[in-house]
Amino acid sequence: MPGVSVRDVPAQDFIVAYAQFLQRQGKLEVPGYVELVKTSSGNELPPQDADKWFYYRAASAARHIYLRKSVGVGKLNKLYGGTINRGSRPSHHRDASGSINRKVLQSLEKIGVLEAGKTGRRISRAGQTDLDRIAGEVFAGSQDDE
Repeated sequence: MPGVSVRDVPAQDFIVAYAQFLQRQGKLEVPGYVELVKTSSGNELPPQDADKWFYYRAASAARHIYLRKSVGVGKLNKLYGGTINRGSRPSHHRDASGSINRKVLQSLEKIGVLEAGKTGRRISRAGQTDLDRIAGEVFAGSQDDE
């Protein structure tokens, strides 16, 4: 659907649709340790959906970079981090794993969704086209449901 961008569709619907697209496409390079690793030092357990969470993280990172000019690994670490449970003491923020976010950005860069900029990575022209096309499909699907 022409004229529809990622901003026009709900975030959750877009992320699920784009993650399914990345998984069907099969080009995204997934590291071998995704079943074992925690996503943050503040987490107690690894993600429960061991075969899909990397695709969801990649879709979410692509959407986040689409909405901003340029994003680096440090910004994604802050975004995906959370509070750490310190018992009776006050909670504090913990950044997410930089290795996971770095691998996500590298994988998206290899398939042409992202490109390196001066201060981080930004969305490429081909990546913007893909994301807008998926957003159009999500928008059309939501219009059909009503």
